[in-house]
This record gives sequence, structure tokens and C-alpha cells, in this order.
Amino acid sequence: MDNDDLKAQQAIIAMRSRVQKLDNNGIDLLFREARSHNGWDDRPVPDDTLRAIFDAVKMGPTSANCSPLRIVFLRSTEAKVRLKPALSKGNLDKTLTAPVVAILGYDTHFYDHMKYLFPHVDAKPWFTSSEALALETAFRNSTLQGAYLMLAARAMGLDTGPMSGFDSAKVNAEFFAGTATKTNFICGLGYGDPAKVMKRHPRFKFEDVCQLL
Repeated sequence: MDNDDLKAQQAIIAMRSRVQKLDNNGIDLLFREARSHNGWDDRPVPDDTLRAIFDAVKMGPTSANCSPLRIVFLRSTEAKVRLKPALSKGNLDKTLTAPVVAILGYDTHFYDHMKYLFPHVDAKPWFTSSEALALETAFRNSTLQGAYLMLAARAMGLDTGPMSGFDSAKVNAEFFAGTATKTNFICGLGYGDPAKVMKRHPRFKFEDVCQLL
């Protein structure tokens, strides 16, 4: 075991010595009481908060640490207006009024960074040998990271408004032209207006969708 491995194990042991689970208030904040927001107040979201969210997101697991998520945070009115032609009518207002709109994309050439992200093995050929596998890996893991972002934002006191009603080709052309990045989904970030939250829709029971084998 080298020194880095030893330090990693010591960090895990130290972490496990702390509180091991969230209380009900924490679970409510992330899941049970959290809502997808359609309206916002005008409080700004500091850049430091966005950086802190990403610093949490990057620690979530991805396949071989491939980390394909790429984010464009739209903060100014001018930046958000660039997104307007790609949005469905129902998503216009809640997007343009959000303090921050995150475009969550995935780098289809994520494997170019594997030497840095996964240095102990030459993992790049795993993905360059199959375009289909690379695309599936990029999309799946960017989706995971997008979910981490929503949870991190909620954990740091923000509300989220994820959406998929947009023309991805237009978003790609406007924000990712000339790159290997494609759009996954869009998410508003800020302080939600409770008056504009929709009634909670039904959810499945465990027995409806789960099996214990």
C-alpha cells in the first residue's frame, strides 16, 4: 500500500467516526419536502455558492471517475436570453426569471482526460474502442452528476427547477459549438417562490416498482 492509499483509508476511517446518517430534517431538505420550482424571487446566487456546489458534485462517483459533466451557468439576462429560442413555451418564464440557469452537458470525448482522472490504468481504450459505449457512458454519468448537482444545491439552501422541454440541437449550437459537448438537461437554481409550486403529484409505493429477491 503506497502513501496515497494509506491517506485515503485514514480519511475514510475518520469520516466514518463522524455522524453516519442525516436526520429527518436533512432527508426532508433533499427529498421529501424538496420541490421542483417554477418561479423565483430575485435574490442573487453568489459565485462562491456555485463553486461550492461543484466542489461537492465532483466528489460523487462516476464510472472509472470519468466525470463527463460540463456546466454552463447562465447568470446575466443577456446569457439567459441566448437560451430563449431553444425553450418550449411552458419553460420560458421560469427559465428567464431564475437567478441562475445551469446547462448540464456531457463531454462525448471525456476519455481524453482519463490519464488524469484514472491514472493507475490506461482506461482511454476502454471507450475509444466503442463509440456507442462512450456515448452511453457519457450520458449516464453526466445524468448522475446532474442529480448530484440538484442535491448539492438543495443541501446548500437553494431550490432547483430541472427541465427537459428544449431543443437540444439549438442549445448545442448556441453554447457548445465547436466542442465535443452535448446538452443533457437544464436546471434553474435560486430561491423558489412557494406560491408557484405545483401540487405534489402521486408517487409509487415500494411494492409497485421494487422487488426483493
